[in-house]
Amino acid sequence: MHDQTLAGNLVTALLSLGVGFAAVYLLQWCTRPVSWPRSGVKTLATLCLAGAAATLGAPLLVTLGLALGAAGDFALSRPGRRAFLAGMALFALGHLAYAAAFLRAGLGDILLLPAVAVAALALSTEIWLRPRTGALKWPVRGYVVAITAMMLAALTLPDRALAVILGAALFLGSDLLLSTVLFPRPGASRAPSTRLSRLASRMAWVGYWAGQALIALGAAAALGMRP
Repeated sequence: MHDQTLAGNLVTALLSLGVGFAAVYLLQWCTRPVSWPRSGVKTLATLCLAGAAATLGAPLLVTLGLALGAAGDFALSRPGRRAFLAGMALFALGHLAYAAAFLRAGLGDILLLPAVAVAALALSTEIWLRPRTGALKWPVRGYVVAITAMMLAALTLPDRALAVILGAALFLGSDLLLSTVLFPRPGASRAPSTRLSRLASRMAWVGYWAGQALIALGAAAALGMRP
């Protein structure tokens, strides 16, 4: 009983810290230039979710996916192309970890109509992203394949894992929204100070962090204590 109380208090503390860091990042740092405080707050917001998932007994692959997401947050918050590519690679690995966890817990069947919609969405991104990504075309393609695989794997989960499916969908939606900021139309302004790009960045952060939280808590509740 004492151990359960201690674990419950730890989860509450981690989730409270995670919400706090996520809110501070949204309100204070989301649209600001690169800085170490910005990187730290962003990384800790997701790292707290990884700690909470591990404490709650979520599958190890889900906890690994969250930890890779936190590392990806740090990399993407740093300047330069190498950091951007490292961040994409870390998130892609996180998606594959999620996909493996979902497939192990899935029913073997897939929700057909949502799966067709996800596949169509992935194909459409090839059409509108290709002229925008330039030299990053192949890394972006690889990332799209990874997050699509994660979403399709989530659609094999049973009804009791609805929170995980919703979290995966929010994650996918936030990345689509963020891609409009990272990869504007050829010839369009890339200035991050426009009102529309600031709004899109904030909305993408809310969708991303909420998606990660739903994956963490949903996996712990519905798929917990599995390898």
